[in-house]
Amino acid sequence: MAFSAVSKKSGTEYFLHARTAANGKTKLYFFGKEVKDGAVDALPDGYEISENALTGLPILKKAVAG
Repeated sequence: MAFSAVSKKSGTEYFLHARTAANGKTKLYFFGKEVKDGAVDALPDGYEISENALTGLPILKKAVAG
């Protein structure tokens, strides 16, 4: 089952996906409304979910150490 987050603003469920960037080294994470290839089952270690206040889209951010 793909990891999901529900927008507080719209109530829409978004699913976390990952893919490797063109340079072959960087991992890109993004949310989509449908489960597709690259869906991730769990939140990556060291990351937390935030939400764009204007659009309600979930955003994956590195967790603040402390």
